Amino acid sequence: MSEGELTVRLAPGVGEFNATDWNALGGADNPFMSHEFLTSLEDSGSVGEGTGWDPVPITITDADGKLLAAMPSYAKGHSQGEYVFDHAWADALHRAGRNYYPKLQIAAPFTPASGPRLLLSDPALATHLLKGAEVVCSQNGLSSAHATFVEPEQVPIFEQEDWLIRSDLQFHWLNRDYDSFDGFLADLASRKRKNLRKERETAVRGLRIERLSGDDIKQEHWDAFWVFYQDTGARKWGTPYLTREAFTLLGERMGDSIVLILAFDGDEAIAGALNFVGKDAIYGRYWGCTRDVRFLHFELCYYQAIDIAIEQGLPRVEAGAQGGHKLARGYEPVQTFSAHYLVDPGFREAVADFLERERQGVAADQVFLDRRTPFKKGE
Repeated sequence: MSEGELTVRLAPGVGEFNATDWNALGGADNPFMSHEFLTSLEDSGSVGEGTGWDPVPITITDADGKLLAAMPSYAKGHSQGEYVFDHAWADALHRAGRNYYPKLQIAAPFTPASGPRLLLSDPALATHLLKGAEVVCSQNGLSSAHATFVEPEQVPIFEQEDWLIRSDLQFHWLNRDYDSFDGFLADLASRKRKNLRKERETAVRGLRIERLSGDDIKQEHWDAFWVFYQDTGARKWGTPYLTREAFTLLGERMGDSIVLILAFDGDEAIAGALNFVGKDAIYGRYWGCTRDVRFLHFELCYYQAIDIAIEQGLPRVEAGAQGGHKLARGYEPVQTFSAHYLVDPGFREAVADFLERERQGVAADQVFLDRRTPFKKGE
């Protein structure tokens, strides 16, 4: 394929493209890169005008207009909803008398889950997408481009194009071919094993736990979960990122990839956790409650997700950002990656030096945390 046959351009949104064509590039394997997820955010007003997340996907088409490659991208005037914190970078550039915003964000909005950020029909097109992002920055006065939560397999592509790589830690549960939750517990030290059993028993006492997917998720379930989500969002972010309509659209468009877990006291839903299921993982995304019940957060967000992963043979559970308390519950420290293109050479040099030192710290933290997992150690 010659370069003359390709057109690299900015599109006004993922909704401009046919779902089948978009998902054929690999978006169907990861729920957060799917046409259904990204257009649900666009159509619900969760991204777009007034949100600071303006959809500008970078795409490649051939002479016939066929979609060959895509990179979900957003013009941003802030750093909210990213979970890879660059506030210090913004402050440093502002102190130097230059603007950090606007910038280009290559991501699944509000979603700290690893996945492909380059959707490709041909691996050779990756360079064109990244060069396209660099041109967008230079032509539009953007300070930088940032691809966050890049799946490990794609990190070398960004490195080859001289993007800076940043690492951080999350806690993931890894499925070692367990046939049951008890099989997983058998790998833990005896005291930890007893603690987890006690937590599960305590959390569900007097409650009913339901898992809902597809058409079983009704509007009343989304209404209940919206209350939970608003409470958690108000405490964590000040303003919830998703609109109420987003949940309806997600349920309609990708309900079979969703597991909504609700806890009921009688007929009243008092807590819930929203999960998305992909090809290789179940992803815990949102949680909330109207009543504090001891250990219920751990049950709905961590233990139920482990049960589902074992039942469906999924290799891992990604339970979101932060949360050192996951370590005691069998979730292990795993490195996540982001890639960064900085237009200003001096700024790039300073950030590269910072990232080198930060990487050493992250690696040391991972070793420290690995030693503190609840798994048997010569017991």
